[in-house]
Amino acid sequence: MSEYGTWRRVSREGRRFLRGRARALRRLALWSLLESAHTFLGGYAVARALDDGFLAGRTGTGLGWLAVAGAGALLGALALRGVFGGLADLVEPLRDGLVRRSVRQAIARAVAAPGREGDSGAVSRLTQQTEMARDSFAGLVLIARSFVFTALGALAGLAALDPLLLVLVLPALLLGTAGFLATLHPMAVVQRAALDADEALSARAGALASGLRDVVACGGGASAGAPVELLVAAQERLTRRLARWTALRTLALGVAGRLPVVVLLAGTPWLLGRGVSAGAVAGALTYLVQSLLPALDALMTALGAAGTRLLVVLDRFCDPEPGTVAGTERTAPERLVPERARVTPVPVPGAPAARPVPDAPAVELRRVRFAYGPRAHPVIDGLDLVVGPGEHLAVVGPSGIGKSTLTALIAGLLPPGRGTVRVAGAPARAGAGHGPDVRRTLLPQQAYVFTGTVRENLTHLCPGPVSGEEVERATAALGVDGLVARLGGPDAVVDPGRLSQGERQHLALAAAYLSPAPLLLLDEATCHLDPLTEARAERALAERPGTLVVVAHRISSAARADRVLVLDGTRAVCGTHAELPARSPLYRDLVGSWDARG
Repeated sequence: MSEYGTWRRVSREGRRFLRGRARALRRLALWSLLESAHTFLGGYAVARALDDGFLAGRTGTGLGWLAVAGAGALLGALALRGVFGGLADLVEPLRDGLVRRSVRQAIARAVAAPGREGDSGAVSRLTQQTEMARDSFAGLVLIARSFVFTALGALAGLAALDPLLLVLVLPALLLGTAGFLATLHPMAVVQRAALDADEALSARAGALASGLRDVVACGGGASAGAPVELLVAAQERLTRRLARWTALRTLALGVAGRLPVVVLLAGTPWLLGRGVSAGAVAGALTYLVQSLLPALDALMTALGAAGTRLLVVLDRFCDPEPGTVAGTERTAPERLVPERARVTPVPVPGAPAARPVPDAPAVELRRVRFAYGPRAHPVIDGLDLVVGPGEHLAVVGPSGIGKSTLTALIAGLLPPGRGTVRVAGAPARAGAGHGPDVRRTLLPQQAYVFTGTVRENLTHLCPGPVSGEEVERATAALGVDGLVARLGGPDAVVDPGRLSQGERQHLALAAAYLSPAPLLLLDEATCHLDPLTEARAERALAERPGTLVVVAHRISSAARADRVLVLDGTRAVCGTHAELPARSPLYRDLVGSWDARG
């Protein structure tokens, strides 16, 4: 949508909002009239104090007019107090309305696509952008109102002193104002593009983070990171453009804020020669320096910063229809990346990173230490663990204790800081340039489902063709056959956005079942399944030839394993479910809390 269309849409919403606040607007206008009187008295009283008082030799009259100017200042303070009370009646309903609209938009998107990840933009709109709109609107209303009524009082005062003053001052004011207004549209365009780039970068980084393990495991870091780098470069270019337009706006502010004073001082002899009194010139200078130019400078600053920011932010709340992002006609994230720089991932042949050693343990860790940084406290320290072929191991521990770190070490996604990690007798971490490691399959909590047929989603971990009978046996073993039927059969196309998190995990588990990898690593890969479905899936995967390592989040999952590894800080205890309560206080507490929840 064009910038004109954006302005028209936002202004339409704005007029609708203001029509419902007529009483608050009248209250603001009445208090602001007192501010106009204060401005008028400020310059007019100075002129009269000079012409009718001090220059005429009547000191008492001059002091009296200065007292009138002081009374006008008190009148302005009283008006400002009333203005802030009326301002709250406008600002707070705006913020409340934006919060309600943001919630409605988020709910509409969630209903339209129940399986989609949470809308991270909704959090920004609900918190940061609503407060930004509230503050920008309050500042803009306050300053625009002040300028209008201050200008009204100042121009009335200049006309009352002598119309020639307006002839001299107005052209310079209009020149600077026109130059400033000419920068508003380009700045709004650049600010909007910068905000689009920021949202595109956040969306791209969020999408990349959700599949980071897949990217690393497939060696696609460079191709996945290239669009992010280009978006960062686009942000830098837009920031430079915004800085150039800001410089031009500052120049326009200088012309509007300084040129009228220079013209007035330079034209003083001409004014005096045409009968304008010295007091009138001093009063005009007072109007300019104390009232009109400060109000104009504040207005230009507010319009250039808060005004354009408010326009861009409000556009995101003007959602034309439920379930769409406000302003979806804006620049899409992919359009911010040049076509020549977009990278299409190329599948890498699934060659093994290392040749398995016959009769070697499925997993072997010796004195393994790992920390997320050279000075960080180790997450795992001195861990020794041997998992035999065909064994079923459950890993338990409090949240953040290092369970996912352990699976990442076994999967070769993280290098140990000390010690060795071996899978099937060979180093767990593959060398550079290798494709996916066929020795193991890792299923993270966020299940990987892509747009393709059901069959493709079930067999993408298999290097060769898979028969229909094998697919049917796998779906039946894990209880996924009902979901496959609801989706339209193995050849139906899957839309990941329409699947729930549990349905995604169910499909991913069936794909792992069909995988030829002798080692399966489940990092809370069943957390969105109900207990019965989880139990059926884990039993089927345990009966499958190979080794199963499960990060458990239910006591039933740990009870089904051959052994349980309890992580407690840098300590670890391994044993059966029956013997561990006597050996590990942490496991005893976990069993108690799990039983209580059950």
